Amino acid sequence: MKGAPLAERIRAEVADDVRELGEVGLATLQVGEDEASTVYLRLKHQAAAEVEIVSVDRKLPHAITEEELLGLVADLNADEAIDGILVQLPLPEHIDEARVIAAVDPVKDVDGFHPFNAGQLYLGRPTHVPATPVGVMALLAEYRIPLDGARAVVVGRSTIVGKPVAHLLLQAHSTVTICHSHTDDLSRQTLDADVLVVAAGVPEMITADMVKSGAAVVDVGINRTDAGIVGDVDPAVADRVAFLTPVPGGVGPMTIAMLLSNTVRAARFRRGLLAFPLDRR
Repeated sequence: MKGAPLAERIRAEVADDVRELGEVGLATLQVGEDEASTVYLRLKHQAAAEVEIVSVDRKLPHAITEEELLGLVADLNADEAIDGILVQLPLPEHIDEARVIAAVDPVKDVDGFHPFNAGQLYLGRPTHVPATPVGVMALLAEYRIPLDGARAVVVGRSTIVGKPVAHLLLQAHSTVTICHSHTDDLSRQTLDADVLVVAAGVPEMITADMVKSGAAVVDVGINRTDAGIVGDVDPAVADRVAFLTPVPGGVGPMTIAMLLSNTVRAARFRRGLLAFPLDRR
């Protein structure tokens, strides 16, 4: 299941939407100089420019105080030129990550991390949903993977990927099991999966003897090793399953494409073209 062709189509749709909406703005906040975050943000801003989303990149010193950062978030919340706000994680230890995320206007929360948006997903009324899980679901739909009644297993329970994608699979009427580092006999669960989504951050932890023949496997992992970038799934799994996302080139392109799509969705909320279910008076 290659993500790049679908991501390219989504970006083209976003570009059309931006031209229809007029100027759409995205702001990112990065605290410190984490190299991986810097590279990822650069890719996001390049992608935004390609679809004519106006992006603002605020790089902040590691020593910034929590109150100063909250002040910048408040400024972006009030800025009418900004439709979407993305706070690049992780934040330094001296800053309360949960407090900063909760300070972002839920309408502008294109990451889908705000407690309101997370609650809406839990209730089955998605507003903003994290980009990677939405990208996973779009890939499964693109390749017509049956989800209604399917046995789905998610390996990983993060609030960024594991939990949101589990809720989306539930809403697609799959029977969902979430596995994690404390799961006893992981292979007993994964061998039963018609759809397996792996987002554990452990290089090649899922091997061919752990998957069902004919399953669809989505590898969300991106691990930098001495041998290069590898996923959470051993590539040898491809010989056993019906579908497997490559790493790189699978979920990665979808994440950035869906972030752009989320930004357009935020612009529609802010312009009253979509109803956002929150009284903001």
